[in-house]
Amino acid sequence: MKIILLGAPGSGKGTHAQQLTKQLNIPQISTGDIFRKNLKEGTPLGLQVKDILAQGKLVPDEITVAIVKDRLAEPDCANGYILDGFPRSIKQAEELDKFDNIDCAVEIDVDKDAIVRRLSGRRFCPDCNGTFHISTLSDATKCPACGGKLIVREDDKEATVKERLRVYDETTAPLLQYYKAQGKLKTVDGNGTIEEVYAKILKVLQ
Repeated sequence: MKIILLGAPGSGKGTHAQQLTKQLNIPQISTGDIFRKNLKEGTPLGLQVKDILAQGKLVPDEITVAIVKDRLAEPDCANGYILDGFPRSIKQAEELDKFDNIDCAVEIDVDKDAIVRRLSGRRFCPDCNGTFHISTLSDATKCPACGGKLIVREDDKEATVKERLRVYDETTAPLLQYYKAQGKLKTVDGNGTIEEVYAKILKVLQ
């Protein structure tokens, strides 16, 4: 099954993609993870997208499409995949249609104020790559897993989060109409516990 997860930044796409990849035994393709890996390793791609991501803007289509096309050609995608964070514009969706045919686009619809609280409260540990939320931490500066120092990633700062949501509404939200017109859009209410939302996603995929 070839699935696209749609939703604003912080709507839970990554979390639910990880659950689906285990249950359906197909890979999660996250453009955000690919970019962050390159940023950490200081690759030419990482240097190219560093300033773009820090400002909450979108990486140019031609770069993103080329990366996704290469990734989907790998053997582990033969039986399907979950796209998380791609496509992010009509142009990207049209390019995807040229080299593959997806089965379903699932929108996770979450209240925007809740997203700002959720993302700006995230803390990241560079030492073990753990991600936590201040609502669950007794010490918001110390990693509960390895004891490392927690940081706020640039793309989780409140001003950046609000800019990311504005960009999402402007460029990505039209994708909902694009996939609705193709008869491939399924929308689930993303307000609730992880377990509740995941159950809704599984229901629409059946």
